[in-house]
Amino acid sequence: MWRSLKLGCIAVSLGLIGLTACGTGEPDSTVLESEMETPTETTATPPATTPEKPLTQGVQEIKVGPYHLEFVALPEPGGVQLDFYLQTEETHEAIPGATVTAQVETPTGEQRTLELAYDEPGEHYAAFLPAEVSGEYKVAILTDIQGEKVNGRFAFNRE
Repeated sequence: MWRSLKLGCIAVSLGLIGLTACGTGEPDSTVLESEMETPTETTATPPATTPEKPLTQGVQEIKVGPYHLEFVALPEPGGVQLDFYLQTEETHEAIPGATVTAQVETPTGEQRTLELAYDEPGEHYAAFLPAEVSGEYKVAILTDIQGEKVNGRFAFNRE
């Protein structure tokens, strides 16, 4: 058990180093990373209309410093709706005005970058990912809150 825990810590550390290397290069910026290798996932029921290639769904949540991050990937015709909730950890109050980018690695290894726009009525950030390929999609959410970097890693499967 300790060996797998050590290997997990090493993998997380290497991932954090790689993600930090992709930053802005500003030496004074603060980067907060998720401390969890895998976000917790709550149960989710597939929607009544299931697409031809169903998506493994669920709300993935992680705590990063004083922040609560939630990621949801929902199937839609021609792709996946990415919803990201950036909130305070204590009160789960939405944090508008941040710059939010998703770096997505598709199952084929293709890299895509999406800017997530803030949806004021829904109090979250959102973008549409054109995606028809089955398999695991890895997502790094890069957030800039008035110069403070808050990043989280998530994944979802499209079947």
